[in-house]
Amino acid sequence: MEKDWIEITVVTSSEASDVVSGFFYNTGVDGVSILDSEDVAFKKKNPSGWDYFDENLLKVKEGAIIKGYYKEDDKLQEYIEYIKESVEKLPEFGFDKGEGSVYVVKVNEGDWENIWKQYYKPTKIGERIVVKPIWEPYEVKNDEIVVELDPGMAFGTGTHETTRMCMKSLEKYTKKDSTVFDIGTGSGILAISAAKLGAKHVVAVDLDPVAVDSAKKNVGYNNISNIEVLHGDLMEVVNGKAEIVVANIIADVIIFLVEGVKEFLNKDGYFITSGIILAKVDEVVEKFKQCGFEIVEVIRDGEWACVIGKNI
Repeated sequence: MEKDWIEITVVTSSEASDVVSGFFYNTGVDGVSILDSEDVAFKKKNPSGWDYFDENLLKVKEGAIIKGYYKEDDKLQEYIEYIKESVEKLPEFGFDKGEGSVYVVKVNEGDWENIWKQYYKPTKIGERIVVKPIWEPYEVKNDEIVVELDPGMAFGTGTHETTRMCMKSLEKYTKKDSTVFDIGTGSGILAISAAKLGAKHVVAVDLDPVAVDSAKKNVGYNNISNIEVLHGDLMEVVNGKAEIVVANIIADVIIFLVEGVKEFLNKDGYFITSGIILAKVDEVVEKFKQCGFEIVEVIRDGEWACVIGKNI
């Protein structure tokens, strides 16, 4: 017999979509979908970058709609209150909350399966990387590499600006002999991308055990043997040094990490960081310089930036 699920919907701004998705993943969510008006703009600017395009996105004229799906249990009300409170606090962290509405409805299990999966299609990012949901077919072209992903499992699907900038940067800086550390790996998308780009060894770490489990499963879908997924903090669970450390988190956490990250980077290694709203770019850049990094690039995409520093 089919069961009912609870669908929690947040209507917010495009710039806050990544953060709001993170709120859902801090709870016992079973799946998350995102409809973002900026994806429509991205499609228009990059018509060759999408092999498929979900027409439902055209219904979202402004901002973003994030939906999370839950089993009805004794923790549900706690999750609803947490999401409502977190959305209300978005301006305190420098994010436009947009409409900031939160809606709760029941949906049928069969409907839920179809609802959230239809939003994810194969997406070309950069020159070579294609992010493909595990249930979608895709014919590889030329020297493309395909990242197989279950987007409903954890944070990070490749559609957001911050993830795209990190992936493009990995494409640029990853070499055949690179060791890469991925901090706050979420779904494991950046770690998997680095491994498929030729890195010899990749370590993915996350404080969230749900993310660790999801990253391990996604690594399994890609049949990769050179990725180590660890639960915990970079400073506590990772040994050795890398040519690249990548972190797609938020500006305040990056600022906190910069000095400590130097201990994990070889000389001339790169610290690739995103999740930085434009208002925080100068602060992040200044911290990099204070800690002895050379600023190699500051990339901007929409309301977000990616700062890349070199350990000199």
